[in-house]
Parts: sequence; C-alpha cells; structure tokens
Amino acid sequence: MAQYLFIHVLINGFELQFRLGPTLQGKNVHVHTNYPAEGERFERHKFRVLDWINPTGREDDSDKFCTLDLKISGSYQYYFGHGDKEKSGGGYIVVDPVLRVGADNHVLPLDCISIQTYLSKCLGPLDEWLDRLQVSKETGYNMIHFTPLQTLGESRSCYSLADQLELNPDFSPPGQTYTWTDAGNLVEKMKNEWNMLCITDVVYNHTAANSKWIKKHPECGYNLVNSPHLKPAWVLDRALWHVTCAIAEGKYEDKGLPALIQNHEHLHAIRGVLWQDVFPKIKLWEFFQIKVEPTVEQFRTLLQNGAKPDRSKTEGKQQLKIIQDPQYRRFGNTVDMNSALETFVPHGNSPGAIEDCCNWLKRRLEEINGSNVYIRRELICWGDSVKLRYGNGPEDCPYLWAHMQKYTEITAKHFVGVRLDNCHSTPLHVAETMLAAARSVRPNLYVIAELFTGSELIDNVFVNRLGITSLIREAMSAGDSHEEGRLVYRYGGEPVGAFLQPSLRPLVPSIAHAMFLDVTHDNECPIQIRSVYDSLPSSAIVSMACCATGSTRGYDELISVVTEERFYSKWNPQAKPSSPGEVNLQSGINAGKLALSRLHQELASKGFNQVFVDQVDEDIVAVTRHCPSTHQSVVAVCRTAFKNPKHHRYTDEVPPMCIPGKIEEVVLEARTVERQAVSYKKDERSINGIPGYTVEIKEHIQLKDSKVVRQAGVTSRGRSEYVQEILFEQLTPGSVIAFRVSLDPKSQELVGVLRNHLIQFNPLYKAGSLPDPNTPDILKSPLTQIMSKMTLADMNMLLFRCDAEEKEDGGGCYNIPGWKPLKYGGLQGLLSVMADIRPKNDLGHPFCDNLRQGDWMIDYVSNRLISRGGTQAEVGQWFQAMFAYLKHIPRYLIPCYFDAILVGAYTTALDVTFKQMSSFVQNGSSFVKLLALGSVQMCAVGRFPALPPLSPALNDVPYRVNEITKQKEQCCVSLAAGLPHFSAGIFRCWGRDTFIALRGLMLVTGRHLEARNIILAFAGTLRHGLIPNLLGEGVGARFNCRDAVWWWLQCIQDYCTMVPNGTDILQCPVSRMYPTDDSKPLTAGTVDQLLYEVIHEAMERHMQGIEFRERNAGPQIDRNMRDEGKPLTMSYEEWDRKIQQNFEKMFYVSQNPNDPNEKHPELVHKRGIYKDSYGASSPWCDYQLRPNFPIAMVVAPELFTVEHAWEALNIVEEKLLGPLGMKTLDPDDMVYCGVYDNSLDNDNYNLAKGFNYHQGPEWLWPIGYFLRAKLYFAKKLGKDTYDKTVYLVKNVLSRHYVHMERSSWKGLPELTNENGQYCSFSCETQAWSLAAVLEVLHDL
Repeated sequence: MAQYLFIHVLINGFELQFRLGPTLQGKNVHVHTNYPAEGERFERHKFRVLDWINPTGREDDSDKFCTLDLKISGSYQYYFGHGDKEKSGGGYIVVDPVLRVGADNHVLPLDCISIQTYLSKCLGPLDEWLDRLQVSKETGYNMIHFTPLQTLGESRSCYSLADQLELNPDFSPPGQTYTWTDAGNLVEKMKNEWNMLCITDVVYNHTAANSKWIKKHPECGYNLVNSPHLKPAWVLDRALWHVTCAIAEGKYEDKGLPALIQNHEHLHAIRGVLWQDVFPKIKLWEFFQIKVEPTVEQFRTLLQNGAKPDRSKTEGKQQLKIIQDPQYRRFGNTVDMNSALETFVPHGNSPGAIEDCCNWLKRRLEEINGSNVYIRRELICWGDSVKLRYGNGPEDCPYLWAHMQKYTEITAKHFVGVRLDNCHSTPLHVAETMLAAARSVRPNLYVIAELFTGSELIDNVFVNRLGITSLIREAMSAGDSHEEGRLVYRYGGEPVGAFLQPSLRPLVPSIAHAMFLDVTHDNECPIQIRSVYDSLPSSAIVSMACCATGSTRGYDELISVVTEERFYSKWNPQAKPSSPGEVNLQSGINAGKLALSRLHQELASKGFNQVFVDQVDEDIVAVTRHCPSTHQSVVAVCRTAFKNPKHHRYTDEVPPMCIPGKIEEVVLEARTVERQAVSYKKDERSINGIPGYTVEIKEHIQLKDSKVVRQAGVTSRGRSEYVQEILFEQLTPGSVIAFRVSLDPKSQELVGVLRNHLIQFNPLYKAGSLPDPNTPDILKSPLTQIMSKMTLADMNMLLFRCDAEEKEDGGGCYNIPGWKPLKYGGLQGLLSVMADIRPKNDLGHPFCDNLRQGDWMIDYVSNRLISRGGTQAEVGQWFQAMFAYLKHIPRYLIPCYFDAILVGAYTTALDVTFKQMSSFVQNGSSFVKLLALGSVQMCAVGRFPALPPLSPALNDVPYRVNEITKQKEQCCVSLAAGLPHFSAGIFRCWGRDTFIALRGLMLVTGRHLEARNIILAFAGTLRHGLIPNLLGEGVGARFNCRDAVWWWLQCIQDYCTMVPNGTDILQCPVSRMYPTDDSKPLTAGTVDQLLYEVIHEAMERHMQGIEFRERNAGPQIDRNMRDEGKPLTMSYEEWDRKIQQNFEKMFYVSQNPNDPNEKHPELVHKRGIYKDSYGASSPWCDYQLRPNFPIAMVVAPELFTVEHAWEALNIVEEKLLGPLGMKTLDPDDMVYCGVYDNSLDNDNYNLAKGFNYHQGPEWLWPIGYFLRAKLYFAKKLGKDTYDKTVYLVKNVLSRHYVHMERSSWKGLPELTNENGQYCSFSCETQAWSLAAVLEVLHDL
C-alpha cells in the first residue's frame, strides 16, 4: 500500500532516472516498468526491464542509472528487485498530459485552465448551444466541462444515464437527429475558433434504473442470484418499504406516528416500530445462524468413529470456525468440523465423555446463535440508479466491460478530457482499464476527479493508479477568508524568492495538481450560503491561485443551478438587465470574471509561479503572484463578504498596505454594487440570475485614477528597497483591487544585469537578463578562466578551511547570530547549509534572515579572498563585482541570487579542481570525486609553514614572501590529520596520519609534486632511525610512534611504483635537521643527503636494533606515556632471516588446539585469526582480535596463506565490521569498551581520560585495508567469491557515500562509537578515513 501513498508527478518531456540507494549498492538490481518502449502500445500488465547506464564504465558503478524519456501521459508503475527477489519495492509515476488548443495547436498549460461547468440538459437543442456557450467565451473561460451528454434516465438526474452510447435525444429538435459526430464537430469548432477545450464526465458506477440494456443483461447489476450475500439486505429493504407504505396510509397513528413526519418524537416512534414490529418478524439473524442439533449429531458421529483433527489445517489453534453459507439461506451456516475436533476434545472414549463433549459444543453453538448480529449497509444507492457489478475482470461480466469500454472510447474520441464521476466509489481496477482504453484513443487525456475519501493519502492512491491530472478543490468549503487564502497557498506555486532548483534533482513527493473552483456544480452558490457580495472577492482569490481554476455556470450570474431543468441564458451584448433568457457583461459579476480570467491566464502563461498569501485582517486577503525571471508581481487585495453587509457591521478602518517595488498600474479594481432594476422574477424557460446587482469595474488605470486607494508616499527601507504605502479609501466588502508591481527601475536594471552574468552557469537565467553597459573588467572573462589559474592549494582556501585554520590567518568562520558558525570559511561552509535550505525553499531559515538583514555574509565571502592576494584575490574581486549588483536589489530576493552566485562559483571551482587531478578522479564516479575533494580539504598552505624547510638544492619548491619578515620562505602544502582538532599549529601534522593518508589523498589523486615534498620534509626530521609522530614543524618533533617510519617507507615505495619516473625521488636531496641523535635542529641546507641514504640509515638503525630514551617524554601530549620514554628494540638481521619462513607459524592462530607452534594455548579465545603482535610483554595482548592484520595483508599479501587469510577476514567481518568503521577490539574481549569519552574523569583506569581510544571505538581507516584485503584474496578464490565480495565492498562503501553527502563537513570522521554512533570527541573529517576509502575504489 505504501507505494500508492506518495504522488510523483512529472511533466511530459522530462527524463526520469532511477538510481541506487545505499542499501542496494553492489546488488544485482533490476528495474521493471510498464511505461511502453518507443513505438509500442501501453499495456498495464506488460512490464519490461530497463537497462543500466554506467557513466564511468568502471566497477565502481555507484553513479549508474536507468532512464525513461517521458513522452506519453498517464499513470505508470515501476518496481525493482535484486538477486532472486522479483519485487523489493516500487511505486507509481504520473505523467501530465500536454493540452493543445486553437487552430495553431498551441499548448495550454495546466495552470492556465479556467473551466466552467454546464449542466448539459440545460443547454437545449444542439444548434442553440453556441449561443449559450458563448457566455463562457465572453467571460474569459478557456475550458468547458459538460455533465454527461448521454440519454438520461427517467429521474432526469444529470448522472443517471439510460444509455451510455447514445447522445441525449433532447439535443435534437423536431425533424432533426444529432449524433456524436455533430457534438464532436461543435467541440472541434470551439477548440479552433474560440480557443476553448471541452471535457465531460464518465460515469462507471451505476446506470439508470430504466436502462433497457440492464434488463437484457441482469448479470451487470447486483441481484439475489449473482449476489446471494444481499439476501438479508433485500429482506430488510422490502420490510422498510412495506412499513413506509403502512405509515403513509396512517396505519400507525395509534402508535403516535402520523403519515407526515415532522419532529423528533415522530423519529423516536419510527425507531419503536422498527424494533417492535419489523425486526422481530424478519429475523435477519437467521441468515447467519447454524442448525444446532444436526451439527451436534454430525460431531457426535465423528467422535464415535475416533476422528482426529487434521493439524496441517488447524495449525494447532483451538478456535471454532463457522463457515458462512455462500447462498445465505436461513440457518445455512455450518461448522468446520476439523476446528471443532481441535477445540472440543473428550476426556476419554466412553459414551459419557463423548456426551459431555457434545453438550459443550451445543452450548457454544447456542451462544453463537444468540450473539448480536450487525448488518452494516455499505451500499449507498439512489432510487433512480442501479449499481453496476463488474466483478474482478471482463471474464466476470463480459457485456458490461465491453459496453463501458465502447462508451469510454466514444467519449475520448470527442473530448480532450474526462471527469471521473463518483470516483471514490468506482472500483479502481475498472477505472484503470477504462482510462487505459481512453488513452489509447487520446494519449494526452486530461483526467480530473473530485474525491471524498477524507484522507489525502487515500486520494493519492486514486491519483497514482488512475493518473488523475487534477483533483477538484472548492473554495466554498472554506469557512472564512483565512481558510480561503490558505487553500490558495496550499494548491500551487513556490514561495516568493524561491531558490532555483538544479535541473537534475531528486524526485520528491508532491500534492496532486489542483483544479480550484469557487463552487462546484453540485453545491449551492454563495448567494445562498454567504452573501451576494462575496461572489466577486472569493472568485478573485480563486483566480489568483497558481493552478487550474474555474466555476460553474450560474455562479457569475448570481444564481444556483443545482436542481435546474430550465435552459441557460444566451449571450447578447445589448441585453437589458431584465431581458429574459439573455446575459452580457453587465449581468451579475460577468465583467469581473472576464478580467479575472484574463489575469489568471496571463499569470500562468508568463511564469508568475511564486505565491505569497497575506491575511491582512479577518476579511481581507492579499494574494501576490510573482515572476522569478522578470521579478514583476501582481498583488490582488480582496475584501470578502461572507456575511451580508446590509445586516452585518463591517469596519470602515482598513489597515494601510506596503507594496514593495513600483506600482506600474492598477490591473483592475472592481466591486459588486446594487443597481436600479426590476425585482427578481423567475423566468419559466430560462435560468435567470438576480438582476439587481452588477460589477463596477475599471481596468488598467493609473494609481492616481483609482477610487479604491490612494498612494500615501514612497519610502525606502535601505538601498533599493522601495516601498509604496497604499491607503484604502473605498475597499468595501465585495471589492477587489489588483496592482501590477515592478522592481524600481534601478533594481530592475541591476537584477537583469546580474542574471546576464549568471547565464554562464545556467541558461535559465537568460529570461529577464539585460546586457551590462558598464561591465567591470573582472566580469568580462568567464569565471572558469579566472579560476583556471588557481592551484589546488588555492582551492583549499576558496572552498574549505575550518575555524582553527581561519583563526591562524587572523580571521574565523562566519557566525550567524542566533544560530551557529559555519563549518568552513570557504564556499563549502555556505553551500552545506544552502543544500538543506534550497530543496525545501526554507526562506525562514536564520541563514536567509541574515542575508536579508544586511551585507555581512556577502562581504565576508569576497573580502576573505581579496585579503589573500594573487589569484585568490581575483576570484574575490569577481565575487565583489557580482555582489555589487546583489546589494542593490530588494532584500527578499537576496537569498536566491546569493545562492545562484555561490552555486555557479562552487560548481566552476569543482570543475577546475578535478581537471588538475588524475584521470582516475576526472573519469571517476561522484563518490570518487567527493572523496578526492578530501585532498583539497586536508592539503593546505597555512600562514605559518607546517613542514620543516626542504633542501635549497631541491627543484620545484614553492616560495612566497613572508608578510612580517619580508623574507622569502617556502610554502609547501602540508596534510592535516583531521578537522577541526588537528588542523592548525603544531597539532596539524602527524607522521603516522600523514603517511597512512598520503597514498589515497595525494598519489591516487595525482598530486605527485606535493607528495614528494611532504615525503622529503619528514625525511629531514629522521632521528634514532624513526620518523616523528607529531611533527611540530620539525623542531618540536615527537618520536613516540613505532610505525610512522614504516608508513613513510611504504609511501616511498608507492611513490616509486605509482608516479611516472617515481624512482627519481630516491636521488632527491634531503636537508637533515638531526644528522645525529644528539644534534640541535639545523637550518636547511646545512647537511644534505640523498633520500636513498636516509632510507638506508632508517633500515640500518632497525637492523642494529633501536633503543633510546625520548627527549621531553611525558604526559603533555601522550597521556599514556611514562617519563622514561618508549624503548623500541628490533633486529633487522632476525627480521630478514625469519619473517618469510616464520610469519604464518608465529602469527596464525591455528584451528588445531594441539598446534606445536602455539606458546600459550591457554590464552587462545579465537581460532582462525592472526595475532595482533608476537611476544608482547603481556602475552594475552598477542591474542586480541583487532583490525590490524588486514593492513599487513594489503602491504605484503605474499606472507599469508590464501585459505587462512580468507577465514581470518571473515571472522573480522563478523566481529569487528561496523556501519562506518572497524571495532578496534573484539567485543568479546574483557576490556572492550566501544564508547570513547575523553572528558571522563573517574577511577576506571580502562576508561578514564579516553584510555579506551583503541579498545573498541570504531575507527574508519582500517575499513579501507579490510576491504582491500577482501578484494585481493577473493580474486584468488574464484569469480563467485569475488562477485560476492564486490557486493560487500559496494554495500559497505555506500554508507560512507551517504554519510559524506549528508555531512556538512563533506568528510568522513576519525572514528565512531560502537555500532556507528556519533562520537563528539572525534574529528568530523579525517584525512586517513577519506584516503582509505578512496584507495578501495581505486583498487576496484
């Protein structure tokens, strides 16, 4: 059912793409649809499989999609499955029809529709129709809705049809027989000559009681033969008929029930008669009862014969099952004996036990027979109609289905659309089939319906399955003007100042397109319900809605036509108010309706699709329609009159109104007035309205000529915020005034110029654009050209930089008062917020408020870049020039244009960025590009150099002039460990973090030179044969990490193999800061060595074994470090000789409990894994399951036996794999704690001060090595295993993709707490997390 509950409406000509959600990544997903392939006919039950398009052509197919080019209107279904599962989900899409009108066949947009309903029986002979229909043409309507044109039943109800296939003979005058062809010709003439389209009803639910065909085919209706379940209802109906006749004949007067029922006491008396005389006699309960004695005897016989229940049918449930007699005979129900045997079990086989059991059953059956039986009457029937019985399909009632299909095809041949009468009561499968037949005749069929389900979600089921284009909504349902205004806002348009949405965007559920009518043809008009004065203002409110609108004939002439049999009046421009049978623009509110219809159609055709509704006071509603390209508005102020001003005191005080911009003209001002005319006398032949009222109207006048308002003055609310204050002098109840408003001339010019400069980003800005006569030099070149001069380090400044980085430069991230600071100083900080605001058009967000209130954020963007100098300053000047236009347009437009400028600049920056990266990134998926942006995010040049200086003898080193010393200094890119905690100062660069991340963020992305410089800068700090963990710019280096040097060496190896001529790095000079262990830090160039010599020293020191006491050791940085330092001992000779021979023997924990290689079998608690260490000072640490051995599998897979490796990886997957990261310790371990809290200060040594950092929290970077190891060994195990592993990899990584897309940091965290829970002490985006995931995609 859920698939029906949301409406997805698409415009004819759109492309629909199906893309994989995160849970489907990597699965073999197949998408099916019944949308026909090109050149084929639509068949509802014929589905085809869509082909996948993979833009990258790579194994990483996260961007793949299926596509449909939507060119045929209607309702279509899709579903998807994966693997062996045929259906996993699905839904409906509704494609709107394209309506064409006029001799030139021009398009009539749905929001342009102004429709008027006619009761067809009141049109008279067909040759007089045009005279009567001309009233609609002359009052501005462009669509007619005819009630059914078929032969009516004897009741003369418009919807009780005697013959669905025959044109109503009433339309043919004596001596003439008109046919459907004649009716069709008239409809075609109106389309071509009057620019009017015609629709009519289809009635599938019932037929007239006197239909001849229903007598010949009684199977088409419900009767006691084909529907025996109606027997009780039929008996009740007959009884009620007889008692009704008896009451009418006065037979119950002695019981206080006269023939004429007049009050509540009579109703109580009727109830008494029903309870005392009717219900006891007809004994309805007998239709649902059982004959007790024969049933008990049947049960007794079964027990005596030793019968046992069939458990496969009862499932062991002790519940007596009553079987309803399908023929609904009195006492016809029976008992399912199987359930009786299960429920009533004798205590033995003796006759007494069997008798007791039978009595037990007998009592239960008597209870059931005696229980209350309710009959709910679900069929609402009319005395003049017969409900039709379709069954489940054509095979159940062939004649009815064929008859109704022919009726549908005749209708679709002659009319552009249909109204589904009584839609909510029509069986859905019937309407689906009939509409499919109609669309085969007329593909662009316009379908409307009025639903009375009481639930918007149930309405959506009908819209989806039937492809309903517009749902009828009614202004008369509003109890006051506030509700009427709310309906206008609800049923169409975007808010004024809405953001421009991207052309490729997620398809979000919408509400059904509305056909908003002031009154429908089956409801009384306001002259009965409200007051005659309300007809005009309520009609004006409806006409200002951004959807299809309309009325019913009679509303404009101030008369109700619900029960009419007379003919409509004809059009005569010269007719007098009292002329019988004739109307013109002076009749009723016709003149006002003409002006309003023209306005409605103009607004829709010219793109005034933004709406603002202002409830000025309890009776006055102001509706604004705004065009987002020209920024012209029309503001209609309507004073409703729900109560008659003659009897209700309305205030004379109308609050003044401020209209933003320049009032160009009063489009119309109108009010309902009384006039001298003859009093109303009902005409016998023609429907005539109240002659005593007309509309006083002026159109297209200047403000100074208005009688309703006067201008109080023009005020300015700041730069270019011009507002005209309007005072209302004669806005009487029943009045309407509409203004056409433009921006003031200067703002209009500047917004046009701004749009002209935005065309480079989106051609949609061409509408409303103006050439710039004084284009600043910086705007004469496309932004791409300016940005192409920027380096990736410049892009870091433009796009990112967290608060700590900004503060190091003397600034900070922009802080929105009353909300919060942005995550980045660069464009990403702004774009992350706008990405949430834009799709919802959340113009009330504090971000938008800040933009409207002042230029602070705007200036922040440009000034931040200008202050940097160089190319960054050029981009800043570009922003400054664009913002110069932005600052001089009305403040309510600033958020949408600020967004447009930033989105254009941001997408341009991304294009330029990716062009500077490797082909892997350039041709990669969106996910690859998103991860590659992490390289720009993390790699920066700060105000203070983070790396120690490189050798002066090294080529291609970037330099700059220091702002303070004015000396030349190196400005190499450094790699932050993570943001925001490890982004600036001495805590920015860490050896271990840098070299775990360097391959993914720098080598894979193609940043080879910058990677070289980082490798060489760290090489210069080698000491004790180690690379520092915390770099501290070299002078504050901390050598408290065993493996940073091995990650450094691994990066050099990767550099040599991945970079063209990569081995050249080995010959590069390295300036040694510490040429000996005891050296003071030396300046660059004092002692230089070639890199291969430094590598040799590191290896040699390890060969000799390393043992040293670290300087300044202590708890300042590493809380878990004691003052005596960390002794490291390792012999290269032992490593070289033994590692290849002994790795599996020493590290693999065998499944064999008697493995002779196992030193501590008593400590083993997981078998089939690899030890975390060998020979640890605490032996039990060796046996802890951690995600470390997959790293060794990636770096040196040759050390591992394939089968052992695969088994160990599966255990890691089962025990350690989390949603985003890997548990750093086996949850079965006694010291496991998955929640990291660095602020915890208690006596628990295992937790206090974040001691469990590596004891359970889920780190992200190890997941990259785990997945890469899985891929490597899966390939060794064959295609089936590899395919399953690829699915696992894609499925796991899809969660990272979703996290990154949703993250305002556009990154992946350092770690999460257990099961992927957010950890507030983690970096929000971490270099090695991004790098590790990117490397997996690179391996794919």
